[in-house]
Amino acid sequence: MSLPIDPSTLDASDVGEKRATLEMEHEAAVEHVRETFEAAGFGVPVEFSPSDLLNEKVDADRDPYYVLGACNPAMADRVLDASDGRMGALFPCNVVVWEREPGVQVVYHVSIMRIGRLAGLAPDDEEMADIVAGTGEMVDAAFAAL
Repeated sequence: MSLPIDPSTLDASDVGEKRATLEMEHEAAVEHVRETFEAAGFGVPVEFSPSDLLNEKVDADRDPYYVLGACNPAMADRVLDASDGRMGALFPCNVVVWEREPGVQVVYHVSIMRIGRLAGLAPDDEEMADIVAGTGEMVDAAFAAL
């Protein structure tokens, strides 16, 4: 199977990649990221620790790694309509916090809205461009506040 796009031609902005480094303990960073994204207009209806799960299930010995599933209900509603429901397969918009070393956390996000367009799950039209821009502004505000 060939991919519909050549990943080597993409850069971080094509997928809305954002990255920040926080100098704080892991649990404090997770709480700070949650509060910051909520202040930017996101809810966090889903969250979990893949590292805890993997350490328990397969003795992976992973450092702290946490996923916050962020969602803005108004944007989610719009994109479901714009994509004939298909974008729901990528919900929620994940923000990941992982411990690079004790006291240093990486916060990472990619735009499911941009990725959905690239993968053909959402249309390449003005409505979707507006959704991408709107969610992008919210994520930019959250990262600026981190």
